Amino acid sequence: MKYLKILSPLFFLIIFNSCGSVSNINPFALLSKNPWALSSLMGSGLDLNKFTGGLPSLSFLDGGKLAGYSGCNDFSGSFQLEGTGIQLDPGAITKKACPGNGEQTFLDAIAKVRDFKVSKDKLTLLQGAEEIMTLVPKKD
Repeated sequence: MKYLKILSPLFFLIIFNSCGSVSNINPFALLSKNPWALSSLMGSGLDLNKFTGGLPSLSFLDGGKLAGYSGCNDFSGSFQLEGTGIQLDPGAITKKACPGNGEQTFLDAIAKVRDFKVSKDKLTLLQGAEEIMTLVPKKD
């Protein structure tokens, strides 16, 4: 019984400190640690025939800047973070003619994004509980 009295405060101290460190994680640091390449769209695998120019990608930069590639054109815009909420604005986009509708599907999906989850090797962009797209660290 004596050990329980000693261990209980120690146990709660360890748990409290562990939980506190999780809340100190900076979401921007997680998003900006590497560029991200598209791996799924609207809950499905990718049809690479829709992205003949290459996989779409996103990079989260300092100052709320967003840079990326739509599968055909480059874009430069902005993003806003609020807790686990996020809004993406591709902003200015180059105007090359693109075969198929992959680029437009990707840009339409970006407009739906309101939430995100990020882990070491996966970024999931969501609209509520609905998965809009998943991205993985981009390989050069």
